[in-house]
Amino acid sequence: MSTDLTSPARDGEGAPRRIRVALVFGGRSSEHAVSCATASSVLEALDRDRYDVVPVGIARDGHWVLAPDDPEVLRLASGHTPEVATGAPSVIVPTSATDRTFVVQEPGRPPRTLGEVDVVFPLLHGPFGEDGTIQGLLDLADVRYVGSGVTASAAMMDKHVMKVLLASAGLPVGPYVVITDKEWRRDRAAAMDAVHGLSWPVFVKPARAGSSMGITRVSDPAALEAAIEAAREHDPKVVVEAAVVGREIECGVLEGRGTEATRTSVVGECIVVQNHDFYDFDAKYLSAADVRLVTPAEVPDAVSARIREMAARAFDVAGCEGLARVDFFLTETGDVLVNEVNTMPGFTPSSMYPRMWAATGLSYPELIDELIALALERRTGLR
Repeated sequence: MSTDLTSPARDGEGAPRRIRVALVFGGRSSEHAVSCATASSVLEALDRDRYDVVPVGIARDGHWVLAPDDPEVLRLASGHTPEVATGAPSVIVPTSATDRTFVVQEPGRPPRTLGEVDVVFPLLHGPFGEDGTIQGLLDLADVRYVGSGVTASAAMMDKHVMKVLLASAGLPVGPYVVITDKEWRRDRAAAMDAVHGLSWPVFVKPARAGSSMGITRVSDPAALEAAIEAAREHDPKVVVEAAVVGREIECGVLEGRGTEATRTSVVGECIVVQNHDFYDFDAKYLSAADVRLVTPAEVPDAVSARIREMAARAFDVAGCEGLARVDFFLTETGDVLVNEVNTMPGFTPSSMYPRMWAATGLSYPELIDELIALALERRTGLR
């Protein structure tokens, strides 16, 4: 198997061949459609002279299928929600460290091989993909993949664990309360009493979801219980955060090549200009006119440098690999708080992570090349 993009993969006769990349998308989480939209963008951007692309979709029921290599059917737009079809041919992923071959099975037909895959690009958002589960599956078979490993993926997916880990390393996070499933079922009044210790308004969030799924801004304590129940539809574990008055600043992070230090992009800012209380799902994906994404963000150089240093530190503390987007609050008094670390951030060309790297000098296709190169260079197993 190839270990970097300068040493091309070879076929059985030793002749150079294109690097075979399996794009895995869809998944069982509530971010299924967002994952499909991400795959649409990456499919369109991949250089087909360089890569042999294998699109693998995971249906909402967990069924792995061979998906069509067609970016158009995976686009997310108003009136069209993309979804992985369950009726496509099944894909069997490798389970042995000695064989990285993906196999297709169809009823009434003998299995056929897709050949050995050099690297998997998991474009999955949310639980059952971004949270270390698929990373563990691929680790079992010694298959290289883009992005963080099991521990960092799992820890950063869980907003509670993430905050504990970052705070223990001295990185500042905002006030919050955790409500576990057991606590809620045992004594919901006590769970809500703990939230009253925060200042209002608060944001009620599923602990392990993304794309602003299940998040509610609550100003009236009477609406708290309903907001918690709405979050629990996505995750039985809930995090309630005190609202922070300030600006939402983000920074893209890339793993360094070889002995190179962790790299950071220019910082960006998400500004909701109308129709939304916060940067929710519709604002992110369906209402571009309601949001202004500013890259680079208009902040003093010293503030930008501090945020970039904190982003790299959060990446390293978490043990992230490949990529991450670190989100911050810049308060009115100039304090910087870490909000979240996203190990598989929104990844369409219009998403903040690629936009920030484009403003730093790395185009969308170049960014994809870089992530695949990092994955191919990384050894399998413990590291």
